[in-house]
Amino acid sequence: MRYQILPSDLYIHNRQRFVKEMKPGGLAVFFSNDIMPTSADGTMPFKQATDILHLTGADQEESILILFPGAHNPRHREILFVRETNEEIAIWEGAKLTKEQARELSGIQSVHWTTDFEKILHTLLAEASSIYLNNNEHTRASIEVETRTARYNKWIRETYPNHEIDRSAPIMHRIRAVKHQHEIDQMQRACDITKAGFERVLKFVKPGVMEYEIEAEFAHEFLRNGSRGFAYTPIIASGFNACVLHYIENDAKCHEGDVILMDVGCEYGNYASDMTRCIPVSGRFTDRQKAVYNAVYSVMQDCMKLLRPGVSLHDYHREVGELMTKQLLDLGLIDKHDVEKQNPDWPAYKKYFMHGTSHFIGLDVHDYGLWHEPIQAGNVFTVEPGIYIREENLGIRLENDIVITNDGYHDLMGSIPLEADHIEEIMNS
Repeated sequence: MRYQILPSDLYIHNRQRFVKEMKPGGLAVFFSNDIMPTSADGTMPFKQATDILHLTGADQEESILILFPGAHNPRHREILFVRETNEEIAIWEGAKLTKEQARELSGIQSVHWTTDFEKILHTLLAEASSIYLNNNEHTRASIEVETRTARYNKWIRETYPNHEIDRSAPIMHRIRAVKHQHEIDQMQRACDITKAGFERVLKFVKPGVMEYEIEAEFAHEFLRNGSRGFAYTPIIASGFNACVLHYIENDAKCHEGDVILMDVGCEYGNYASDMTRCIPVSGRFTDRQKAVYNAVYSVMQDCMKLLRPGVSLHDYHREVGELMTKQLLDLGLIDKHDVEKQNPDWPAYKKYFMHGTSHFIGLDVHDYGLWHEPIQAGNVFTVEPGIYIREENLGIRLENDIVITNDGYHDLMGSIPLEADHIEEIMNS
């Protein structure tokens, strides 16, 4: 593989945390993603389902995991199924995991071919009283296709209607929210590669370049450093485009005097990074652009200080709103009357800062986490305040990824140029 494989003790640790939350008699099953078709004989690049990846490290299609901690036979307490390889597959697609490789990767000793799954599951369910089925229960998920997990879940419910069904998702959300040091190290690699891409772009940008040319510079640096590419569809938004929150066309020319908002991050070993930086096309911010930039920078620094173990995310976002309100008052974008008459459900600052400030990040860019529970050490968040002034063709957002520690935080992107003066210095060196 092009990325550094994480040690099997991570996956052993993750499975131990999962089974600790299971009810007696429960059997849990997890499925890989499909390779999705496009048209004709085309397919999309394979992207593994992150829950089975988190529990096994198996970055391969047609993989299945069974966890059955109460099984009478110790060899049945965790079983990994992988696609059987052969000479023809090795010639046309490349060799798949052998059973020995799967054992070494996952730390699971009982490895079978996927073709044995239904027979073995049938035998084990004679002992089990309930089945933990996994679903994508992310609050922002919108799924219009039938996934491999959905197909198998339907089959299990129909074939074993008398077994109690439990949900794996609440457990996965809990254990994935707190990152192991191995995961943090992988995310740091992703952030370091993102830094290399940004520094390359700072030397490249000048009036007249196209947004997609900047995207290409990032892609070049990401791929040459072992990443498979962007962790999400990149936003390279110059001028007014920066005021469109999910602008992804990246097809406009960058004009002198404009600011470019770049929301990009590479993935490394399936772990995401998520960075936003804003730079002046001409190499120098105007006084007004720098004032707005510094206002966002100030909010960002204060946001990081607010994220601590025990803090409520609801209270955090309320406090961020108060910080942003002060900055918008200082910039003259709102006045005291706007604040006094504001709708509590849509405060005055929302006119210029309409999105959330932080989200969980990990194997998914918008990772699973416990929004209703206090922040814990080991949570990893983005911090991304912004100000969008459509009438000035100016959008500024700044974003870093931070790990919550027992006594504060560690900024995974702390070495990436951020301050306005530093950006100008590099662009003009």
